[in-house]
Amino acid sequence: MKSALRKTIESQVRSFTVQELRERHFDPNWHFHPHYQLFTVMEGTGTRFIGDSITPFEPGDTVFLGPNVPHLWRSDAWYFEEGIDLTTHGIVLYFQEDFLGKEFFDRPEMHPIGQILEESKRGIQYVGTARQRIRTELQELLHLDGLQRILRLLALLDELAHSVEGTPITSYGYVNTHKVSETERMQKVHDYVMQNFRQEIRLTEVASLAGMSEAAFCRYFKTRANKTFTDFVSEIRIGQSCKLLLEDKWSISQIAYESGFDTLSNFNRHFKRITGQTPREYKKAYTIPV
Repeated sequence: MKSALRKTIESQVRSFTVQELRERHFDPNWHFHPHYQLFTVMEGTGTRFIGDSITPFEPGDTVFLGPNVPHLWRSDAWYFEEGIDLTTHGIVLYFQEDFLGKEFFDRPEMHPIGQILEESKRGIQYVGTARQRIRTELQELLHLDGLQRILRLLALLDELAHSVEGTPITSYGYVNTHKVSETERMQKVHDYVMQNFRQEIRLTEVASLAGMSEAAFCRYFKTRANKTFTDFVSEIRIGQSCKLLLEDKWSISQIAYESGFDTLSNFNRHFKRITGQTPREYKKAYTIPV
């Protein structure tokens, strides 16, 4: 298992990097890097972890992240199975704040872009026409070079700076408290929960996996994830149930047990607390009539 939480993405010949990602699954390692990142999912489903936010993702998911925000688009379990004919596809753009010079974004004319760069430190999710513009521009940037490439990126950032279709992802005041040396421990916890959330997860086992006592692990996890370990597990289970509700294959009680809840009442209570809706309300709101 890779243990490096901190990634570096550099281009030796260009001011910023645009990459097309086509793999069986997205990178399964939780990581961060000193770059701004604009990413859109073209194909693939799973669970998105950004800072202290956990939510399902699907094609169209489009996010702008500031530097050093821990993140992971973890593909659903079936993308990792042998013999399954599934692939993921995404387009990602990376740039550093000084890619046009250390004081470029401090100029008066750059103030709106400077503001959106600051807001991206909480992560921003885009919807509607803004999302479509980002996807289109990323596809175009893959094939541009020279000055036109830089001008298109600046124009896109200016559009995003004036868009009303972006919403913050992490909670207000979120700060990355992770250290590179702690990567392996947190990665083990993430992997264990993602593989076992459908069954009972014992705190004793997870704390042992992290090499800590139960009390120490609970304090450690809350400090770094900005939520309790119990809430973390519940959010992953609710994220799974949201996907199953939209697939419309099982009853709500079946979905509750498939997502790891021991009773229907417990499932309903956690679902309402996390999403603000009952399972039936959620399904009705997000299901498109045929």
